Amino acid sequence: MDFNSSSELLALCEKGMSIRQVMVAREVTLGETESETVEAKMKKALSVMRNSAHTPIKTVLPSTGGLIGGEAEKLSKHMESGKSICGSVMTKALIYSQAVPEMNASMGVIVAAPTAGSAGVLPAVLFALEEEFNLTEEQLLDGMFTAGAVGYLLMKHASVSGAQAGCQAEVGSASAMAAAAAVIMMGGTPQQCFDAASIALSNLLGLVCDPIAGLVEAPCQSRNAIGAANAITCAEMALSGIKAVVPFEEMSAAMLRIGVKMPGELRETALGGCAATPTGCAHNCRIFGGCK
Repeated sequence: MDFNSSSELLALCEKGMSIRQVMVAREVTLGETESETVEAKMKKALSVMRNSAHTPIKTVLPSTGGLIGGEAEKLSKHMESGKSICGSVMTKALIYSQAVPEMNASMGVIVAAPTAGSAGVLPAVLFALEEEFNLTEEQLLDGMFTAGAVGYLLMKHASVSGAQAGCQAEVGSASAMAAAAAVIMMGGTPQQCFDAASIALSNLLGLVCDPIAGLVEAPCQSRNAIGAANAITCAEMALSGIKAVVPFEEMSAAMLRIGVKMPGELRETALGGCAATPTGCAHNCRIFGGCK
């Protein structure tokens, strides 16, 4: 059941298997475990995601570096006031996308999906769609396994590391994973999942990794919101029948080529971009000291 490309995975799906079934079978074979164990581990991951996405909405968790904390609560109150301009699905996704990075930066437990810096994207999409469309846990698990398939291929052929390929490899990859998850949860086809994933990657090509003071706080948190919004947008496009102009594998390769060409200061070193602004440098001095 192993596969090395989206086309190989889609070929397995054409034989009557879902992406979830392929992923479970792959884990059983390569991990030498039982399908029940695989399903149980994914349910645990979903449970951790749910807690990390919901807790900060009611309990503000100040970050270690002091750059973020309370954003999810503010967005939630704004939605409750009836003044949201994004609509219910997008607003809920924004709230959850801010909550998970807050949990992470306050030393709480999260699921790296695929990284800590991009951990809010997939939960944001999962739980926003769950609430809006009354999805079941089984549908969410379909989404989780589908996201895992996309993430696996990105790790195999491209990168999910900000230090290697910039934030496009973190939030971009997470957005592609979440877009595919949204498609499958909303009744789309496996091919549409990869159309959505490819479009999601293309929209965030070139995104740099420039954490202020080297912390996974800002601008990481707000980029999770962009990743979630992008995922929902791309899923909607794919579900409508819009196809990706560039196939998923080609887009993955393009992302990696761009990433390795980025200068070092734009790849998680905190030496460029937002981190190198006067305000970014001031935060670095405040947090770590030693500045004159």
